[in-house]
Formats: sequence, structure tokens, C-alpha cells
Amino acid sequence: MATLIFSDVHADAPTLLSVLALLKNPAFHAYFGEIDRAVNLGDLLGRGYTPAETLEAVEQFGQEVPLVSLIGNHDHAFLHGIPVSGSDAASMAAHRALEGSPLLEVIRDLPEEAVLEAMLFVHGGPLRLGDALTDRSFWQRLAARPGPSFAGYHYTPEMAFAELERRGLSHLCCGHQHTPLCYQKRGGAIVPRPLTFEPVPGLPLRGTAVDLDAPSILRVGACRGVHPEFAVTDFVRFWFLQRW
Repeated sequence: MATLIFSDVHADAPTLLSVLALLKNPAFHAYFGEIDRAVNLGDLLGRGYTPAETLEAVEQFGQEVPLVSLIGNHDHAFLHGIPVSGSDAASMAAHRALEGSPLLEVIRDLPEEAVLEAMLFVHGGPLRLGDALTDRSFWQRLAARPGPSFAGYHYTPEMAFAELERRGLSHLCCGHQHTPLCYQKRGGAIVPRPLTFEPVPGLPLRGTAVDLDAPSILRVGACRGVHPEFAVTDFVRFWFLQRW
């Protein structure tokens, strides 16, 4: 059994549906195992042009596979009327049409984090800093140097691993920054894990696998655009994947 993970769809329903369609392919299950759970790391809304269709797709998917959904910064901003950059006029018009829609229940009152099999899932970061907007976990950003920022509090890999250790957890899985990344802690040292994507036999995918035999930070790329990214894990290995 395995868990599907996606993040930062940003109102790109056709792309999300193309990824979810892979779950109906027997070759996908033969390679990765049966998907018995999924995690949405947040940011279903913002920037894209099909927000209603995206929420409909996630609502339907959640009826087919047990789904854990987390709040993203764009989701939170839309619900609370907070302006966020990155959406053009057409995107903003499509999102305005959602106001008052029952589909918004898909993202209303979502948690900021979830823990499955000693892995902490968040949209942005693991720190518990307070209630200031850009300190919230769904705004936090992984960075080389720590500190507050108008774009979200910057936390370092060292801070993330310390927080995991404090909470008795092994791994952090996040999204938010749209590019995949992996750090592992081995022998007391924090080392970046190179991610080299190779074709997955028999599937329209490129991927790379990380063994979860050491504490890990696993950042998933955005599930949008020409080559959407997502991940699958059985909590022994973690596959970073791109649809091609």
C-alpha cells in the first residue's frame, strides 16, 4: 500500500485530473503499489483559471480514496480576502465566481498539518511561531538563512530537523515553493540529496526514489503546468515524480 502526495495545484484542474487518472492505470499500481490514501499539501486555489473544477475534482477524488487535505497560503488568503500576488485578471475573475459557492467547503476549516507514520505533512514549514500571518506554517519557506520575511518566515534545514526531533518525528513533507528538494540527516550531518529524474518504465513519468532510512526533508514540486509533479511513498521509500 502507498500514499499519493500532491501540492500547489493552483486551480489547474486539467493537470490535476491527468495525474489522478494515472491511478486507474494497472502499470502504476504494479510499480508503486495500491494507493490507499492521499495527501493534498494545500494551495488548490490561486493563479490558475479553473478553481471550481479543481475543487470539484478534489471533492470527487476524496470520495474514491481517503484524502487528507491541508490548508495552503493561497487557500487561506482566498477564504479571508487577503490579496496575494501571482494571479492575473482572468484568474482573479475565475476565483471571484467562486464566492459563496458550496465548493468552498472543500478547503474551509482545513488543518495546517497532519502526521502519518512519523512523517509531518505541512504546506510550508514545521515551526510553531505564533499567529502573525507570515509566521503561520502555510507561509513558512525553507531557506539557507532564517528570519522573518514578507513572503513567509524563512526556516533552515537545521531548524526543521530540530523541530522534528523535538516532536519525536522522523520526516518532513512539504510543498509551497514549487520545486522538489531533499535533505537527509546522516551521522549528525545534514546533506542535500541530489534528485535525478529518470523515465519510469511503462508509464508517462520521470522519477527518483529516496530511501527513508534517515531523517528526511522532502519538498514536493507543484502539481501544475506542462510537467506536473507529485510523490508516492510507502514510508520506506519516497518517489518524487513528474508526469511527461
